[in-house]
Formats: sequence, C-alpha cells, structure tokens
Amino acid sequence: MQKNSVLNTALANQLLLETTADKSLSKDYLLKGFKGYLAPAKINLFLHVVGRRADGYHLLQTVFCLVNLCDVIYLKVSNDPAISRVNHVQGVLEADDLCVRAAKLLQSHTNSQQGAQIVVEKHIPMGGGLGGGSSDAATVLMALNNLWQCGLNRETLQALGLQLGADVPFFIYGQNAWAEGVGEQFQAINLPEKYYVLITPDINVPTREIFASEQLTKNTNPKTMLNFSEALNCSAVYVNGEFTNTLENIVRKKYSAVDSCLNALAKIATPRMSGSGSTVFAEFDSEVAAKHALFVVSAELNQIGITLKNAVVVSSLKYHPLAV
Repeated sequence: MQKNSVLNTALANQLLLETTADKSLSKDYLLKGFKGYLAPAKINLFLHVVGRRADGYHLLQTVFCLVNLCDVIYLKVSNDPAISRVNHVQGVLEADDLCVRAAKLLQSHTNSQQGAQIVVEKHIPMGGGLGGGSSDAATVLMALNNLWQCGLNRETLQALGLQLGADVPFFIYGQNAWAEGVGEQFQAINLPEKYYVLITPDINVPTREIFASEQLTKNTNPKTMLNFSEALNCSAVYVNGEFTNTLENIVRKKYSAVDSCLNALAKIATPRMSGSGSTVFAEFDSEVAAKHALFVVSAELNQIGITLKNAVVVSSLKYHPLAV
C-alpha cells in the first residue's frame, strides 16, 4: 500500500480537521507536543458464524468496511518508560483502556525504553459494534511503532493486536477486507464508495452475552469472497438474504431499541446490524439520500421514545488513514 501513502496523508489531515470536535482543545494538545492520529470505525457488511474452535472461539466470515467516523488519539513520546492516559474517558478506567494496554504491549515486545502520554478523544459510540476501542488500540500500535522507531512490520503488529482483541488486526491490516477465522485472516476486497446512515440506540450490547446465546446459529454454510463480490455487483447482497448478520435476530429479541431502529430503517432501505450491535446501518448511493433517510428515521424514533446515543451519515473509506 506504499503507493497510497501520499493520498492517505492528505486524507488523514482532512479527516483530522473534520473529526476534532473541540478545535481549541486539539490546538492545545498540539502546542504541548502531542501528535494527532485518527482511529476510524468499521461496519460489518455481513457477519456469519460458521463454526467454533476447540478453545471456544467462534469461527466467522465477514466483510469489514472502514468508514470516516473516527476517534482521535493524541500521543506525546517521552524518554522515560512511563505510559499513561492523561484525559478522562467516560466508563473506561485507565488500566483497562486498550490504548494503554497496546502501548505497554508494544513496549514490552520491543524492550523500548521510551514511554508515551495518551489522549483519547472519543467520537465512535462505545458498545455499538463499530470497533472503536479496537481501532484506538490499532492506531496506538501503528503510531508508536513509528514514533519509537521499533521497525515492526504489519504482520507482527497484527499478531500483537490479536492479543488485545479480535478486531484489532483488521485495523492494522489497513483496508477493506473479507475476513475469516476469528476475524484475523484477511483478503483485500474492493468495495464501491457508499454513504451509510448509522443509528446507535442508547444501550450497550455485551458481545459475550450474544455469542453465548443458545439461540446462536454456529454452523452457517460458508460463503466465498467470489459469492459476495458477485452479489455486490448485482446489487443483491442484502436483497436475497444470502448475506446477513447471524447475531441480529438474537439482539433484536433481547433489545427492543435495536429492533425499533431496524424497523424504522427498513421503511426506507435494507438495514443491517454491525457486529454484535447496537449500531444498525443502511447503505445509500448519495449523501443527499442518506441525510434525508437520517432525518426521517430520527424523527420516527423520537416519536416512539427511542433515545439515540448517536445518529450520523458517514462515507466509506478504502484505506486506513495510517496505512502506508
């Protein structure tokens, strides 16, 4: 992906300006010697559980699509080995923060004597199936690998990322992908540029609870990337029900807010749930159509008393802003 490095640098700078909510706060960090890095969200265009390993991990097939909803990670390198998060993140203790754990893992693996101060500016809803925490951790690994001059290749960083979470390797892989295994085996896939309405109800869906459900189908017939690409070319990916989210029906039954969001979106488009929820999404060819749908759906959900954590129009990305 080296040939895209200039393009991705320009994209990263543009997204950083668009993403940062508090420009004065961003400027303050930058003046203090921090550097800002983007951590984009992902959506699962489909998600099938096709088996289970002896160690209990589920075998998956999915397509990961990057979108331009991003957290911002600020990093300041120090010459002593201390690693700390210097801002408050609601609901996440510093010791549990994947960003802090990622930095410490990289430091331990490389025996680096350098440290870092970390600021996490959240824009991706937590507990929404958008991979925000995993993306943050991946951005820390990739950025500090550069700043500390560790020299680790992408494959080694992916292996480290897998120790932090199943979705972390995808963000380090750095481009839209067909994924298998526990979600760590990738093939690059070319996806058309689309706009998506993302609706996240104000609930958290515990991933472990959904995967532990007795109602979970664990033996969906495996598909191939060719199957998906052919359906994509015919605009039939979601129409014929061949590519779905195995977890969706379980979540709908347990969480009425997710069911209501899907029902509202279904009046305009073919909705899907990302990951284990709670975010649901629908795809559109134009930003205008997506914004109209967002307006209509948000109004309907407000009328029936569904509180939303987040509701936004995003566009797809071909590459991670740090992919080089």
